[in-house]
Amino acid sequence: MSDDGRGNTISTLFLCSECQSTTDVAHRLARFLRQAQHTIDIAAYSFSLCPESRDIVIGALEEQAAAGVRVRIGYDAGTQQSGMPYHQDPCDFSTGQFIAGLRLHTRPIEGYRALMHHKYIILDGNTDGAQVWTGSTNLTDESWELQENNIIVLQSRELSEYYQQDFDELWQDGDIVSSGIMDSGEATLQYGGKPAYALVNFSPGEGDWIDESIANVLERAQERVSIAAVVITSTRILRALQGLVRRGVTIEGIYDWSQMEGVRYQWRGVEQNRWKIPAFGEIVKYGNLVGKSSTPWAPGSRHDYMHNKVMVVDDTVLTGSYNFSRHAQKNAENSLMITSAPLAETYRKYVTRITEMYRATSQPFTGREEAPPKVKEAPETTR
Repeated sequence: MSDDGRGNTISTLFLCSECQSTTDVAHRLARFLRQAQHTIDIAAYSFSLCPESRDIVIGALEEQAAAGVRVRIGYDAGTQQSGMPYHQDPCDFSTGQFIAGLRLHTRPIEGYRALMHHKYIILDGNTDGAQVWTGSTNLTDESWELQENNIIVLQSRELSEYYQQDFDELWQDGDIVSSGIMDSGEATLQYGGKPAYALVNFSPGEGDWIDESIANVLERAQERVSIAAVVITSTRILRALQGLVRRGVTIEGIYDWSQMEGVRYQWRGVEQNRWKIPAFGEIVKYGNLVGKSSTPWAPGSRHDYMHNKVMVVDDTVLTGSYNFSRHAQKNAENSLMITSAPLAETYRKYVTRITEMYRATSQPFTGREEAPPKVKEAPETTR
């Protein structure tokens, strides 16, 4: 984890399958939580830990609550969380079951056919010591040990105010419907001793704008785009990437092959989406993109996805919880765009690292419209 110190700075933590243990990440998170002086607010799509990591993280939260720090946990209330059966395995809890066992202030957040898909934690929001932990990483052992994910910590009062406003909307209303409207904002931070210009946006309120702005950033690319994405299904984003192919801009990186095979099956069944099959195939072929063959989703299966939602476009890093998909616009998501050459280089090295990890076992995306073997999708993967 790189750390530039406290006050308007950025630090990062990058995860890859079996590169670190769950307890490594749990201890880092516990140290982060123990820095709070006043408040801890957690917005979690998925939150369920095995006993060892649970003791570390929940122990830190309970210590903080006992010391007078206000702790609130808002979590996705969708059927993929609450409807799963209970098993005797101590690691096999749904989020709703896990949360129900906590002695902390919690609240389910309804999505109404969309997801409360955030993965952020706010410490001491709206104060000079505020920090935000965000990125693609769920609060689960599998996310920490079996998947490729990134975590970014923003030490910024200004940015914390936008995250705090989003959380308070979710907490007060108990649903995602009105969240993300007018929560967008900018701030200048530091990374590697140089300015880093950050823009944060939230969906569903700004979902359409996020989709359009990502496409616009891609369309302005001049030299190099590095991708680590579980899925890419947005029409605007696919069109923008096709434009880069036409202009000869370098594209490189990795995606989750198993998830995109499931997408291809769905695209084939919808006439207006069939063009996306050869379009994505063209992008994969042009960029020699690596497809990680993860385990198809099923209850109780090994959830080892390439789970990042990252694009590095020249000197701009796109990250957060926001998948590059059409339905992400309707979910409760946060999207960061940070312009910083040093940060872009840090993220690009990570993308290169995980790309090369799977190059030898990469699966081809054919770009043809015939039906592939049907692959079950993870419940959070949206088209």
